[in-house]
Amino acid sequence: MDIRFTNSRTRKKEDFRPIDPENVRIYVCGPTVYDRAHLGNARPVLVFDVLFRLMRHVYGPDHVTYVRNFTDVDDKINATALARKEAGASGSLEELVQERSDETIAWYHSDMDALGALRPTHEPRATAYIGQMIAMISDLIDKGHAYEAEGHVLFAVDSYKEYGALSGRSVDDMIAGARVEVAPYKKNPMDFVLWKPSSDELPGWDSPWGRGRPGWHIECSAMSHALLGETFDIHGGGNDLSFPHHENEIAQSKCAHPEGEFARVWLHNEMLQVEGKKMSKSLGNFFTVRDLLDQGVPGEVIRFVMLSTHYRKPMDWTAEKARDAEATLRKWRGMVEGVEAGVMPLGVVSALADDLNTAGAISELHRLAAAGEAPALRAGAGLLGLLTPDLAGWEAVSVDLSALAERLATARTEAMQSKDFSAVDAMKQALVAAGVEVRMSKAGVELVPGAGFDAAKLEALG
Repeated sequence: MDIRFTNSRTRKKEDFRPIDPENVRIYVCGPTVYDRAHLGNARPVLVFDVLFRLMRHVYGPDHVTYVRNFTDVDDKINATALARKEAGASGSLEELVQERSDETIAWYHSDMDALGALRPTHEPRATAYIGQMIAMISDLIDKGHAYEAEGHVLFAVDSYKEYGALSGRSVDDMIAGARVEVAPYKKNPMDFVLWKPSSDELPGWDSPWGRGRPGWHIECSAMSHALLGETFDIHGGGNDLSFPHHENEIAQSKCAHPEGEFARVWLHNEMLQVEGKKMSKSLGNFFTVRDLLDQGVPGEVIRFVMLSTHYRKPMDWTAEKARDAEATLRKWRGMVEGVEAGVMPLGVVSALADDLNTAGAISELHRLAAAGEAPALRAGAGLLGLLTPDLAGWEAVSVDLSALAERLATARTEAMQSKDFSAVDAMKQALVAAGVEVRMSKAGVELVPGAGFDAAKLEALG
């Protein structure tokens, strides 16, 4: 199976050749755990979940190592813990930070499980790798790539000549276009923090530079090195991380381990929009994954909509797409019920092997469904994490519509005698508006909850 990816580093579509086919290694930047994951956070999770599934299919489940971290030391987490303390929560600030991190990680697991995402091989917490971070920072100082200043340690961007290669920007362009933290102790405005002081109340660790905590960028470099080595196959994340996070990861990792390549292939997904607009609280179109789940949108529907757009294109979430996805999945689940998965369809695998073309793979699933090839449909959908047993059950809406079906049948019988079908038509319209599929035949009337079913709208029928 030839696999090709568009490598952000080279800006070209390239053949993928693993460093070691016995251990394909992937690192993806995970969440900072201070709050619920919003819908945009789910996109890289699902994109790289499909990558993980593809690699497991091609190389074998035991030959893929997937690492996605948790950033559990961060100013935003500290701020949420401080707000709790000020609101009267018991415990030290450090204990409240730990409590918030644990709580948020549990939420994250619950929400991503609901979307059918496989758990990665490793999910390291940054706080478990502080020793490795301190060692890497010390090494960078010894090699002349970092310096201490006023309790901080900063990476010297001038010491790495290839800085900016991933994002394709010059240092001057980066300074002009970035929010650069102005600090008198910086030798260069672009120098970034590897270590910073921490107060007695906040989480902190002893180091050669005093009690403090790591900067964000060093965390991923230390964790990926510890779990995947100096060179690994694929590094993924949203394109909003390309600069500065990924640029800084490359700089510090290649300076600390010049004999390694860090990541050979870089994959970046595009951002998410809602109804054609950037998701934002000010526009009122900001919502979390849990918001959608609580509104009754099935996790499988969210997954389907997300994967219907190629990862390198902006993804637009709309209510219409969700309704269409729900209708499609109901139909497909009906087709594959009681059917064992057949041979994996080549068309689905080939689409995913061509730069992770999930949209193309879903088109192939539509073709298989139209052809009535249920075993192949189940197998191909499974590679995308769809139609799986774990996500089943949502389509079976537990509502008894038999009384309404009987009323409609009676109304139809009366209308056939009176030739006045207005009451029948009005009832059918009300049922369809409530998301009910109306099936009328000589055998009788059958009502089936369909896409967008809303029981509350049935109240008008009495």
